Amino acid sequence: VQLVESGGGLVQPGGSLTLSCSASGTIFGINEMGWYRHAPGKQRELVATITNTDRSNIAASVKGRFTISKDDAKKTVYLHMNDLRSEDTAVYYCNAHIVVRIPYPGHYEYWGRGTQVTVSS
Repeated sequence: VQLVESGGGLVQPGGSLTLSCSASGTIFGINEMGWYRHAPGKQRELVATITNTDRSNIAASVKGRFTISKDDAKKTVYLHMNDLRSEDTAVYYCNAHIVVRIPYPGHYEYWGRGTQVTVSS
């Protein structure tokens, strides 16, 4: 299973970006997908997650500015980021809890490689 992120980049304060993360591989089901971020000098933190029943969890620091959505058919999760601030600068990582059947049946957690978001004028 692979998670591939896209959509990061440089944006001015107050701007918007949408990140995408697509899962590929031998996937039986996806229980949850989401985004975490890691800024220099800080611990990695949860940004937003969404479950297979469309229950979402948004961090207080981004609530009202960021939303999360998914396309089940595409096995893709999106992070829509509005009113970006300098403190949103970080590497954003996709995370997924996926059920696989091969090679070993089970529920596993996967991470993408990350995509850089820089908010600066």
